[in-house]
Amino acid sequence: MGTHPRGDAKILDSRISQRTLGQWIAENQDCLGSKVKDTFNGKLPFLFKVLSVDTALSIQAHPNKELAEKLHLQAPQHYPDANHKPEMAIALTSFQGLCGFRPVEEIVTFLTKVPEFQFLVGDNATAQLKQSLSHDSQAMASALKSSFSHLMESKKQLVVEQLNLLVKRISQQVAAGNNVEDICGELLLQLHQQYPGDIGCFAIYFLNLLTLKPGEAMFLEANVPHAYLKGDCVECMACSDNTVRAGLTSKFIDVPTLCEMLSYTPSPSKDRLFPPKWSQEDPYLSLYAPPVPDFAVMKMEVPGSVTEYKVSALDSASILLMVQGTVTASTPTAQAVIPLQRGGVLFIGANESVSLKLTVPEDLLIFRACCLL
Repeated sequence: MGTHPRGDAKILDSRISQRTLGQWIAENQDCLGSKVKDTFNGKLPFLFKVLSVDTALSIQAHPNKELAEKLHLQAPQHYPDANHKPEMAIALTSFQGLCGFRPVEEIVTFLTKVPEFQFLVGDNATAQLKQSLSHDSQAMASALKSSFSHLMESKKQLVVEQLNLLVKRISQQVAAGNNVEDICGELLLQLHQQYPGDIGCFAIYFLNLLTLKPGEAMFLEANVPHAYLKGDCVECMACSDNTVRAGLTSKFIDVPTLCEMLSYTPSPSKDRLFPPKWSQEDPYLSLYAPPVPDFAVMKMEVPGSVTEYKVSALDSASILLMVQGTVTASTPTAQAVIPLQRGGVLFIGANESVSLKLTVPEDLLIFRACCLL
């Protein structure tokens, strides 16, 4: 949902002459809101998505603006635009993902418990990482970069051999009724089944494993390694399709760029959770406002006992997504009411308010992407 050239949203209303949202915005610039229009050169600055992840999505990171411009110039077929791509995922169901580097102590523990992992990282990088525990954060970041790069640059045949050994060992443990949780055994088997022989299977020992509950969110700034593993979420990001991938994928892989660009800052997994703020004015609304100008997301949970709910006007274009509930939407500018149910999407111009009348008395769950400058 947005105006990226690779997926410009279609307008369903046949009375509107423009066929896509991008065309409509280009000809109705004021709908963006004056600040948004000026800051983002007359373009909608965000992309809004719903993801339903059954098979793990690739281990990846998104470039900052400077790197995006460089990559786009060098290889436009792989990096289709010159924009950065910070993003946020808000869980709709239980949602599992990998996000950012684990504390180094945890990685060192895995190196001890998983000899196949240590074999690929190598003795020198392993020793350097262990020693870095007693040094400053710069030494730690440098050791982390060295050990992660060693792993990711392993020869394919070695990866396949070591992965097969590990899978066999874990499978035997599981068959014997032993707990393999301390080495993420179940997850490793699951990823290996989805992507046999893929280096990304070993990345679970470097990256934080997060399970979000519905309503919990994670924010991924530029250069943070991540992978979505399983579950449903709404996702909002800057308007870009730039992704540097390194594993759990059949798409283009760019290991040198990834290893060079990553932010090697370890942090406990709980630090990766991004909490929303409750609105002072609206008891049903909470706001996820990440530290970037391009986007923010509002979540509205309205009880079914309410007969009408007013979506307030913002000085920004916004996109409203119905996840649950059935309503009719009316605005002072629309000629007719618009029926909306689960999966319905409404584009709201800047400074327009929308009234939602509940046609069925069940709770509403609505997300709204916008740009709050």
